[in-house]
Amino acid sequence: MPDTRLAQGPILRLHPADPIAIARHDLAPDVPIGPDLTTAEAIPAGHKVAVAPVAAGNLVYKYGQVIGVASADIAAGAHVHDHNLAFDATVRGRIGGGAQAASSGPAPQAQETFLGIVRPDGRVATRNYVGVLTSVNCSATVARAIADRFRGPDLAERWPGVDGVVALTHQSGCGMASDGAAMDLLRRTLAGYATHPNFAGVVLVGLGCEANQIDRLLQAEGLAGGERLRPLVIQDEGGTSATIRQGVEAVERLLDRAAAEAVRHPVPAAHLTVALQCGGSDAFSGLTANPALGVAVDHLVAQGGAGVLAETPEIYGAEHLLLARAASDRVADRLRGKIAWWERYAAAGQASLDNNPSPGNKAGGLTTILEKSLGAVAKAGHTPLVDVADYAAPVTARGLVFMDTPGYDPVSVTGQVAGGCNLVVFTTGRGSCFGCKPVPSLKLCTNSATWRRMAEDMDLNCGSVLDGEADLDALGRRIFRLILDTASGQPTKSELLGYGDAEFAPWVLGVTV
Repeated sequence: MPDTRLAQGPILRLHPADPIAIARHDLAPDVPIGPDLTTAEAIPAGHKVAVAPVAAGNLVYKYGQVIGVASADIAAGAHVHDHNLAFDATVRGRIGGGAQAASSGPAPQAQETFLGIVRPDGRVATRNYVGVLTSVNCSATVARAIADRFRGPDLAERWPGVDGVVALTHQSGCGMASDGAAMDLLRRTLAGYATHPNFAGVVLVGLGCEANQIDRLLQAEGLAGGERLRPLVIQDEGGTSATIRQGVEAVERLLDRAAAEAVRHPVPAAHLTVALQCGGSDAFSGLTANPALGVAVDHLVAQGGAGVLAETPEIYGAEHLLLARAASDRVADRLRGKIAWWERYAAAGQASLDNNPSPGNKAGGLTTILEKSLGAVAKAGHTPLVDVADYAAPVTARGLVFMDTPGYDPVSVTGQVAGGCNLVVFTTGRGSCFGCKPVPSLKLCTNSATWRRMAEDMDLNCGSVLDGEADLDALGRRIFRLILDTASGQPTKSELLGYGDAEFAPWVLGVTV
């Protein structure tokens, strides 16, 4: 966009090369939208309207980037959506007047800090939980029973400064090979959570006969049982009740440790590793919340922090914007390799990456995955891409990092948190509800209509840009301040509503047998 403030009017034309514009609000037929041009039919808010005729077979551009091919002749003033606009993988990455420019982002300012919890090993936490993890679905009931013993006001009274005890269960861990890529990925994910700084300690519960044996998990990931990681095996402990008793005792000891470490100290913003997510996206996502979050990411990177973009299927068609910013050929080749893997993966399942836009995305005005991806990539700001990480792999680089994950939000965020992200910023246009314990999740709403309907779930209304009340730079700075406040302990709406216990969802690869 040429300006950080969106021009006012009934429609938004985002680039001179675009033959379409975006309806700012619902438009009836015969509404004037330009010199000698009126709407030919009703155009829902966020949907595309042609501002010039497009012949069937010609490319259609948005942001100056191709989003698809006209599948029928499109008259000026007509509604442009899936009835006349089609996905075509062969044209992705083409531009109609200039790609997004890379830059180094804002110049570093005075060092920013937040109030973090410094663990004995020097790592910094944004929250202070005790976790109960499972090696396999068979131990889920026991894990939840252990955590349930610590619900209620008594926890805060006895262990001040502790955010809670959370059981994170999953559906995997058996019915699979004991070795190989699928097991490696599950073990890496569990290890990432077990060692996450937001956990003062973890109890790891297994059944005993599962494919994902706890001793092999610990050995493979270089972990050792001890004061901060207590393994329990139901078959060895004597059954359900005995294991619950042992688990409750272990959690109490970990809570004593968590309370002792609960003091917050000023620490540099460089200790923040922020997961960048979008879900329930609409056409306004790429105009308001996502680019504003990109501004905040640029400020975070300037402070020495890291922003972690993910959801490989949701950068498809916009990957050229990230490749242009790759810090090295190695980073660019890694990203190309991930895209190629997803093309093969989708084809093997007789699916298309264009299956990704959900019914809600389409109702919000997004037609193809190319269009959705161009808006999603805006979360990454403008700084160079410094690394590409595997799913749930530790994120060690500082700057903008891409993690290879599916587009399904719970699975994607689980990988980011396992990789070390200690805060999530989640943009939504349709109104996603999401949390991810032990990490706080901020929700940025893309438009004022959804904000009014779901203010209880949203932390910030980015629709103020559409309403002419703010520009993207100012909004991005506000998001950065909100990130710091949240990292310092300010609760998010998702936390106040109790989200985060059920969203742990490791990526399941391969065949269930």
